Amino acid sequence: MTALGTIDRPLTHDPLKQALMTPNTTTSEQPHGSATADFITAGAMTSRQNRTREMQLIPEALARAHMDDRMREVDAERQALRLVAARRMQRRAERVSLRARRALAMAVMH
Repeated sequence: MTALGTIDRPLTHDPLKQALMTPNTTTSEQPHGSATADFITAGAMTSRQNRTREMQLIPEALARAHMDDRMREVDAERQALRLVAARRMQRRAERVSLRARRALAMAVMH
């Protein structure tokens, strides 16, 4: 099957000359949503009017959500590193305290 243009690589980049993305009711060979061969210029413009501001802002919203996820990951990692460092310092302080108690006991006994 040879197609003149696909969704990824249209025959033309001019929106006025692109085919509409509507179901073809006359032939059942084409799948639902395939571009029809006979298109009208006015229909091409009206089919592109559904690009609302919300649709234009979807990539920005996705990027913001991705950055929020990354910031949460970084904060969790930073908190985990602080916890590990605190436990390390606590173990070190306990060893120093035990050593000091031993030294005091040795000094008292002699």
